[in-house]
Amino acid sequence: MSRGGRRWLLVVAALTVFLLVTYKLQFCGLYNSGPVMVPREKYVVGKDNKVYHYDRNMPLIFIGGVPRSGTTLMRAMLDAHPDVRCGQETRVIPRILQMRSHWVKSKKESMRLNEAGVNSEVIDSAIAAFCLEVIALHGEPAERLCNKDPLTLKGADYLSTLFPNSKFIFMVRDGRATVHSIISRKVTITGFDLTSYRQCMTKWNEAITVMYDKCVGVGRSRCMIVYYEQLVLHPASWLKRILEFLDVPWNDAVLHHEDHINKPGGVSLSKVERSSDQVIKPVNAEALTKWVGQIPGDVVREMGRLAPMLSRLGYDPAANPPDYGRPDSLVADNTRRVKQQSSLWEQRALRLLLPDAPQPSEDEPATPA
Repeated sequence: MSRGGRRWLLVVAALTVFLLVTYKLQFCGLYNSGPVMVPREKYVVGKDNKVYHYDRNMPLIFIGGVPRSGTTLMRAMLDAHPDVRCGQETRVIPRILQMRSHWVKSKKESMRLNEAGVNSEVIDSAIAAFCLEVIALHGEPAERLCNKDPLTLKGADYLSTLFPNSKFIFMVRDGRATVHSIISRKVTITGFDLTSYRQCMTKWNEAITVMYDKCVGVGRSRCMIVYYEQLVLHPASWLKRILEFLDVPWNDAVLHHEDHINKPGGVSLSKVERSSDQVIKPVNAEALTKWVGQIPGDVVREMGRLAPMLSRLGYDPAANPPDYGRPDSLVADNTRRVKQQSSLWEQRALRLLLPDAPQPSEDEPATPA
């Protein structure tokens, strides 16, 4: 055999060995550990025929906080960015996290699952796949995918392990404003008594404590606290910080989310979300102090004791009204226009939400602590 022929045989032999080793690694496992199931590649094709891949290692964005804390505004601002898609609340992700929490806490359920061969790795893989399918496929494809279900922040530690490159936006708002909004807009949340400001302030304090601790536990590099009042008063500076944290390039569209409502690639609104009628407006300071004078006097006097997290988060429980700061000129102009054209915005909200809209159900699942 010629020297060239021998060289060709060596190349063929090397290629055969490479393919065999690759096959063994992918389908038979390392060190003869036995065959393993290999998931198929996940992708969707956009309207522009671009292929968008998604997997557990992608940099997902999770937005959460106590309901009525500005989560919808935050997701609307991000949805206005051409590279980001959050979409409407699904509510199913907090519920699947709740189910997993029940399995983990129940010795009987854990034993039954283990005996059936459903160990923690299987459960984690299944829940991650479920969450990923919901996030990826319930809206239009995008470079960066985002989920906004407020109470998912109670499971930030677990989600951070399922999706190792994910990041979290934790929306924080003055608890007095949050509770007033919950009660006045009749937003039913498991455990909250909408007839009692006192009880709701206590429940707010419990919920925000859990979320705050989870955010701190995840770490500053992955969980960013965003104060609703400051986002509203200074949107440009805060959005620049937020996008930098998320590694998303700046785009002026995030400052004008109202221009992208229900447009292709823009901000899709749900008829059954309580905040949809508010985020159709440009960012404005109208709602910041609506709670002042609405909370019973005895609750106001005991605010520091009922909700110690107010002070921990930097709010003054004795200030009525509080001084959140002065708005930027853009926000001041928007606020003036919104007040002057209140009837116009009410009509737009009715056109957006009322035609064929089912009655909203705002029951929030009791997600894991």
